[in-house]
Amino acid sequence: MLATQQLTEFLAVVADRPDEAAAQHAAVECASRALGADLAVLTVDGGIAAAIGLPADEIPVYALTAGYHVGRPATLRIGETVYSLVVAPLGGASSGMLVLGRRSGDFTDEEVCLLRGMARVLELSLQALHLVESERRQAEENHRLIDSLQRRQRLFDELSTVQRAIARREPLRRILDRVTAGVAELLNVDIAGLTVLEGDEPGRMSLISGAGIPDEVLARMQRIPVTSLGVAGLAIMGDELVAVDDYADSPIAVPDIVATRMRSVMAVPVHENGVVVGAMFAGSHTEPRAWDKASQEMLLAFAEHAGLAVADARTLREMNASFHDALTGLASRSLFVTRMENTLAADRPGGVAALLIGLDRFKMINDSLGHTAGDRLLALVADRLRDCLRTDDTAARLGGDEFAVLLPETGSMEAAMPVARRIVSAMRDPFDLDGRETYVTCSIGLAFSGPGELDAQEMLVRSDLALFEAKKKGKDQYAVFEPSMRESFQRHLEMEADLRRAVLRHEFQLRFQPIVRLATGEISGLEALVRWQHPERGMIPPLDFIPLAEETGMIVPIGEWVLREACRQAARWNAKRNEAQWLTVSVNLSAVQLDRADLPDVVNTALTDSGLPAHRLVIELTESLLVDHRQETLERLHAIKALGVRLAIDDFGTGYSSLAYLRRFPVDIIKIDKSFVDDVGDVPAAAALTLGIIQLGQALQLSTVAEGIEDAGQLSELADGNCELGQGYYFAEPLTTDAMQELLFPADKQ
Repeated sequence: MLATQQLTEFLAVVADRPDEAAAQHAAVECASRALGADLAVLTVDGGIAAAIGLPADEIPVYALTAGYHVGRPATLRIGETVYSLVVAPLGGASSGMLVLGRRSGDFTDEEVCLLRGMARVLELSLQALHLVESERRQAEENHRLIDSLQRRQRLFDELSTVQRAIARREPLRRILDRVTAGVAELLNVDIAGLTVLEGDEPGRMSLISGAGIPDEVLARMQRIPVTSLGVAGLAIMGDELVAVDDYADSPIAVPDIVATRMRSVMAVPVHENGVVVGAMFAGSHTEPRAWDKASQEMLLAFAEHAGLAVADARTLREMNASFHDALTGLASRSLFVTRMENTLAADRPGGVAALLIGLDRFKMINDSLGHTAGDRLLALVADRLRDCLRTDDTAARLGGDEFAVLLPETGSMEAAMPVARRIVSAMRDPFDLDGRETYVTCSIGLAFSGPGELDAQEMLVRSDLALFEAKKKGKDQYAVFEPSMRESFQRHLEMEADLRRAVLRHEFQLRFQPIVRLATGEISGLEALVRWQHPERGMIPPLDFIPLAEETGMIVPIGEWVLREACRQAARWNAKRNEAQWLTVSVNLSAVQLDRADLPDVVNTALTDSGLPAHRLVIELTESLLVDHRQETLERLHAIKALGVRLAIDDFGTGYSSLAYLRRFPVDIIKIDKSFVDDVGDVPAAAALTLGIIQLGQALQLSTVAEGIEDAGQLSELADGNCELGQGYYFAEPLTTDAMQELLFPADKQ
């Protein structure tokens, strides 16, 4: 509580100063008084900006800057006096350090954290002063950003008002409402808004402020998936400005937004300490609008101020939370990093190991059981972590469902592995959430440093890369950092960036594979398969980009395009055939798409726009998707079924098959996995199992489709076993639209 009071006093003192020099001097005085220091120095760009305890010209600034290492105990001799030092770096436009010294007694870890909190507050205040000064200079010089001096002055006045509100610690909601109102007025738009990511679930965001947006819309747009908010969602996911001049004709248009007569939209990401935390957007209902550079830079300026306000408010919350996580009682991120720095810098035998731990299925549990149960689960996870560690080890909750462990005096990486195995094993046991058995696993990334080899930042980066690798390889395991992981992660980031651009550039194509009635050889349906034609890498297989699209949420716009295009093309072909020979078209559905509440409306719109009868559309679901379902999942499937659409279980028999799922879900078709079909002619057991699945389908009045038929022997066995339908390379590979046109209508070929 004392630390919180001291930080609050520091905030008030620094924020109340009118200029940079006054803020620097006030910060040094307040920090010296709060930590009982005999010497306090602020350096900026290699020089002393303010000092307490000694005249500035008697302090050897070169000794401060040359001997500084993060987390390493340091001393400074001035004449006959030796000071124990603690140092907090300052970033921003000008690099520097806030240094405190005592003539007797070292500083504790908590005092180090307190000083760093003060340094962060000072850094934010100086950034704010720099920003206001920059805007003032731009106003005076009549920068080309504004087409008139009057408009520039209005922008400067508006931003200055926002900055003063931040300095006065006005309520965050009031500040953000002022920002969005300023965007609407100065950009002359109909609506402006600010969305922020949910701290406990970064895949969702909430609209927290808006101008020109009805209150009922604000209330409804809470905790919505990032992927469902079109331009604002893309700005967040891509960390870039997204401007759409003619929204109605854009491939990323959201139907609900189009229905509001939105014509043009622009969105930019909002950052906090360099990390995307939300998006600010502006939109016009009147006519298509070209978002010129001046408008873009103006929205970016407002977004920067919004980010500053959010960062300032979060700093206050973090200071109030002190140095431990309120939910679990574990060390906070700040305290964990401080201890890691001190451990790495200390002259001790052995090395240091860091474990970064992420829960694998927490989001699903949090969604299905609620946030109260999720918080209870996090507390139980923390208890198990403590049970796996020694007294001198440190466990921390870094945020959300991410934990970390510090193992000091560890002789080697091999010595840390048993701890990782122990934690992975401990998490596999069921958790009791108010009488409900709940299972969650974890993935762990390990990094190791010998004495003096690495700093805390590099340790966290390495353990994070190893955690990414553990999750990529299937989760519920640990991975040890290897240098090659950097290249792998970089390729992952490049592919993600290319994928986002591919959505905007329409780089996806459809392939169609025929589904044949085995008894007659007649083509009765088609499966629509998406392909990515990369402008440089050529055709990219689905297995290389579909998992990434699901991870990033880009599968939503991709999947909606596939659904619309498949329905449109099937309807076009059916228009040239007799009604008795109309084709069905099958489209695969991702778990991410099924998580969206508007999915039934999306399906209905695709059918209505294309004119395809609902019973000619088949939605394919994987068995694993059904296993991890929630009640909302079942309700959405029933809503889709009510449209007249048929549902199929894809890859049936691959490990999750259950009569319970077939009874519970409104399924019409089961697709027998290719692994069974491969051995149907050679392995008696496989043939018997495949025929058993066919008979099961017949008993339940379900159609059966055999996937991956590649030779006449397989076809004969399946036809003799009364399998109704089949597909595979024996009939045709996935074909382009033109090739399928020739197959369906050979007489049209010129």
